[in-house]
Amino acid sequence: MNSTQIHATFKTALNFLATGKLKNAFDKTLQLVDELQIGVYTDRCNELQQNYRYLLNYYVDGVQDPERKIVYNKLISRLFVLISELRQELLFRNSTNFEYTQQRYFPHTKHYTTANELLISLNYFHTQTALIQNLEDIHEVELKRLRSNYETSLSELFKTFWLTSNYLTDEKSVFSKIIQTDYPGLLEKTLLVSALTLNLWRMFDESKLMLLLDCCIVQNQEVKQRALVGLCFVLAKYNRFLPYFPSIRNRLVLLADDNHILENFRNIIIQIIATVETDKISKKLREEILPEVMKISPLIKDKMDAENLLKSDEWEEENPEWQEILDKSGISDKLQELSELQLEGADVYMSTFSMLKNFPFFNELSNWFVPFDTHFSVVNELFEAEEKSVLSAFVGNNAMCNSDKYSFCLSILQMPEAQRSMLKQSFKMESEQLEEMAKDEAILTPDLQAKNISKQYVQDLFRFFKLHPQRADFSDMFASALFMHRSFLFDILSANSDLKTSVAEYYFAKSHYRQALDLFEELLSEEEPTAALYQKIGYSYQQTSQLSKALDAYLKADIIHPDDLWTIRKIALCYRLSGNYEKALEYYQHADFLKPNQQSIILHIGQSLVQLGKFKEALNIYYKLDANDEADLKVWRAITWCAFVSGNLSQAEYYSQKVIGSEDPNVQDILNAGHIAWCQNKFTQAIENYLKCVEMIQYNWEVFQDMMNEDKPHLLNNGIDVDDYPLMLDELMYRTLA
Repeated sequence: MNSTQIHATFKTALNFLATGKLKNAFDKTLQLVDELQIGVYTDRCNELQQNYRYLLNYYVDGVQDPERKIVYNKLISRLFVLISELRQELLFRNSTNFEYTQQRYFPHTKHYTTANELLISLNYFHTQTALIQNLEDIHEVELKRLRSNYETSLSELFKTFWLTSNYLTDEKSVFSKIIQTDYPGLLEKTLLVSALTLNLWRMFDESKLMLLLDCCIVQNQEVKQRALVGLCFVLAKYNRFLPYFPSIRNRLVLLADDNHILENFRNIIIQIIATVETDKISKKLREEILPEVMKISPLIKDKMDAENLLKSDEWEEENPEWQEILDKSGISDKLQELSELQLEGADVYMSTFSMLKNFPFFNELSNWFVPFDTHFSVVNELFEAEEKSVLSAFVGNNAMCNSDKYSFCLSILQMPEAQRSMLKQSFKMESEQLEEMAKDEAILTPDLQAKNISKQYVQDLFRFFKLHPQRADFSDMFASALFMHRSFLFDILSANSDLKTSVAEYYFAKSHYRQALDLFEELLSEEEPTAALYQKIGYSYQQTSQLSKALDAYLKADIIHPDDLWTIRKIALCYRLSGNYEKALEYYQHADFLKPNQQSIILHIGQSLVQLGKFKEALNIYYKLDANDEADLKVWRAITWCAFVSGNLSQAEYYSQKVIGSEDPNVQDILNAGHIAWCQNKFTQAIENYLKCVEMIQYNWEVFQDMMNEDKPHLLNNGIDVDDYPLMLDELMYRTLA
C-alpha cells in the first residue's frame, strides 16, 4: 500500500467502526494487518475478532448478559486503538510526509540516548546558570555557552515528545518531573505540552491523553492554558470514539466541575471559532485597505507642507485634509471596523506577520510554539541596557502572539542601528499606552491572564497550521473550528452551564447562522423558550434561506410577545418572499398600525397591493408617499409601474421621465419608458429606449426577449395588438444586429 491507500483504508475502517459495522471494520483492519506483517498486530486483531464472535454467539443463543454493552464498547475502543497503531506503523515505513520523515531521521540526530539524560542536561543549565549569576564576576561567555546548549536541548525535548510513538517509562517519568511545580524551566513545560498535543494530533493514545489532562490542572497558567487548548482540538478530532473510553469521560466531568476551568474552556472555544474571522480580516487588509492606501498615498504626500511641519508651534498639528482624503476613500470606516475587531480580541496581525516567518529561527519547528522569552539568544541583543524598558513594554503586551513577537524582534535586528533607534523612540509613547491599557484590563477582568495566554497560543497554533512551509503535511486543526459545539467535550461542559447559550450567541453575532441554529434548537428543548430565542432562530433560518421554518419561528415569537414591530415585519417579509401576498399585506398593515407613517412599511404595503393586482389602491398609497417626499426614486418607480399596468399612460410617462432624469436610471427604468412610449404610439422614442436597454445588458438578446415577454400581458392590456408585438421585436433585432 502507498500512503494514499493506507489513509483510505484507515478512514473506511473507522467509518465502519463508528457506524457499528464491526464485521466490515475487522475486514479493513485485516488488510492493514496483512500489509504490516507483524505477528503482534495479527494476534491482537485475531483476539479481538474472536471475542466479537463469542459475543455474537452468546447473543444468538439467547444468553442474557448484562455486561454485553460494556464488552461491546470495550471491543470498539480496542479496535480503534489497533487501527490507529496500524496506520502509524505503516506510514512510518512508507510515508514521505514531513512528520514521518522526521520520525525516521530523528534517532540519528539525537544528542542524548534517553529522555532522562536529556532531563539531566536541562537541569544542569538551570543550576549552573543560577550559580554563575550569584557570583560577583560576570561570566558572559560561559552563560552564552550554557544558553546555547540549553536551547539545543529544548529542541530535542520537543522532538522527543512529538515524534515518539510510544512513551515508555523513561519518557513518562521525565514528563511528570518537568510538569511538577518545583521544576524551574517554564519553556520546557510549555514545549512539552505542545509536543504532546502534536503527537496526539498525529495518533490517538489514551495514556498520552491522560498526560494532557494532567497538565490541565497544574497551577502554572502558561502550561494549563496550552493543555486546555490542545485538549479542545484533540477531543474534537477523535470525537466519534471518545464515548467508548469511560476513563476519559470521567476526567472531563471532573474538569467541568471547576468553574474557573469551565470559564477557560468557554474563552478557548470562542477563540477557536474566532479564527474563522482571521482569514476574512487578512483578506480585507490585503484586497481592500492596502490597495486603497497605495492609491491615496500620493494624494496625501501632495498635501504635505514640509515647511509647516518644521515649525515648532505646528509640529504636532495634523493636516485636516489628510483625514478628509481618508474619509472620501472609505478607508476610515474600514480602519475603524478593524480597530473595533481588535478591541474584541480579533487576530488582526496575521496578515502583517505572515511575511515575517522566513527567518532561520522558524526553521526549527519547536520555535513556532516557544513562549516569547527575552533571554532567547536570537532576540536577547534587543533587551539589554536602555532598550530593554521600551521594547519589553511593547512585546509584553497582549496584542501580539508569541510567534509574532519573535518575528517583530527579528525584523528590528535586521535594521541599521540608526533606524532601530528611531523605531525605539516611536514605540516609547505607544509602550506607555499599552502598559496603561494592560493595567486597566487586569482590574476590569480578573481572569484576564488566562484568557490572554490561551488567545496567544491559539494564534501561535493558527500561524503554524497556516504558514509553516510543511503545513500541507499536517491535517489542519482549525478545519474543525466551526464544529467545536458538536463535540463530546462540549456536551459535558454545557451540561450544567450557560456555555451553550454563550457560544450560540457568538455564532449568531458573527453570522455563522447554521452553527447558531444547531445550538438554538437544542436550547429550545432544554429551557423555557422566549420570544427573543424564537426571533433569533427565525432570523437564522431566514439568513440560510429556510423561509417556512423562519416564518414558523417568527409566528411563535409573536405568540409569546405579541405586537413586536420587528417580528411583525419579519413575518410579513417571509409571507411576501414565499408568495403569500394576502398575508404579507395583512402583516404590513398591522405594522403600519403599530407604528404609522413609516415609509419602508408603506412601500411594502404598496408592493403587496401590486402583487395582488390592486394597482389603483397601490397608486393611492404611492401618491401619498410622493407628496411627503418629492425626490424618492423608489416611489417614482412604483408609481410609473402602477400607472402603466393600470392604463394611466400619461401619469406613467410623467413619472417615468422623472426616473430617467435622475442620476442612476436602471435597465428596468429604460424598458418601462420604452413600453409607455410604444403604447402611446411614439415609435421612435420607444425604439430608442429599447435599443438603449439592449445596450445596457451588453446586447444579450435572449435576456431582452425574456424581459419583454414577461411584460407582454401589460403591453397587450394597454392597446398593443398581439400581431404587432413580434413586429417590434424583429425591428429591434434588425437594428441591434445591423
